[in-house]
Amino acid sequence: MIAATMTDAAIRSRLALALDFDDSVVALRWAARLKDYFGVAKVGLELFSASGPSVVAGLVGDGFEVFIDLKLADIPNTTRRAARVLGSLGASYLTVHASAGTGTLRAGVEGFAEGAESAGFPVPVTLAVTVLTSDPDASPELLRARVRTACEAGCGGVVCAAPDLAEVNAAGPGLLKVVPGIRLAGSAAHDQSRTATPGEAMRAGAGILVIGRAVTDAPDPVSAAEAIVDELSAAVPAGGA
Repeated sequence: MIAATMTDAAIRSRLALALDFDDSVVALRWAARLKDYFGVAKVGLELFSASGPSVVAGLVGDGFEVFIDLKLADIPNTTRRAARVLGSLGASYLTVHASAGTGTLRAGVEGFAEGAESAGFPVPVTLAVTVLTSDPDASPELLRARVRTACEAGCGGVVCAAPDLAEVNAAGPGLLKVVPGIRLAGSAAHDQSRTATPGEAMRAGAGILVIGRAVTDAPDPVSAAEAIVDELSAAVPAGGA
């Protein structure tokens, strides 16, 4: 079990388990196995394509905050309607591509909130995807512009790589920063060009860390999760950022 340093609940609320599977039974088993360490479950395009709303309902029912990572980027009307459906499922977070522009982002924010309200769920958070962690070439100017777009559209947060946190903090200090591409020291980067360890990302200002293969591909996933928690406990003392 997790050692209580920063507090179990505080650490869990800042860790998102990326359920990158094409089978809801497998995904739910992984979520249950690592529930002591992760308070957020990320449902990406692969899992949602395979299982749809039912896997979101299952995770919400199991007590997770659910992060639907579909990176919506359609015209505003379509984005609003899709986001409204996703909000009604009880998801806490939803991604929309900042590259789609202010109108699409705002439609995602409004639709997601409308769907949650209609179903009696708390107000959720729409996240603008700034630059993919697999893209090593995006300029600081592009990053800042996308953060400004997120602010103008009313997004509650952004998804960004750990090396971008300084720029994002400067351009959007009030935004929640969700950071994928998290790897334990010495582990493989896979297809991520810009990675960081959990402690590095949290010290740089990350709000939520998205962690998948660093745990699910580990020889001992529970030990890997415990190592992440230990690193965060040391990086962010109780009452810290």
